[in-house]
Amino acid sequence: MNDRVLSLLGLCRRAGRLTIGNDMVLESISDGKAALVVTASDISKNTEKKILSRCESFGVPRLELDRTKDEISFALGRLCVVAAVCDKGFAKKLVELCEQ
Repeated sequence: MNDRVLSLLGLCRRAGRLTIGNDMVLESISDGKAALVVTASDISKNTEKKILSRCESFGVPRLELDRTKDEISFALGRLCVVAAVCDKGFAKKLVELCEQ
């Protein structure tokens, strides 16, 4: 894998600082643990609406990756459409990589 964004997400997961799945992400946002929410480019409209609403309510930034759920899932080793990064350092680096 030569994709730095997906590599960083994988590292974040191995470090235990990534929450995966719609319900778990919504809970992380509500609990104040989520520093950044990342979504796949092909997220469903219904899921996107729920995530966006909760992010706006709790002031958590959201980043839509230009990767599909299949690409993200392959990198993380499990099905993933939405994930919450629960570490400010990882979140900052992920935003920097996506802006390049």
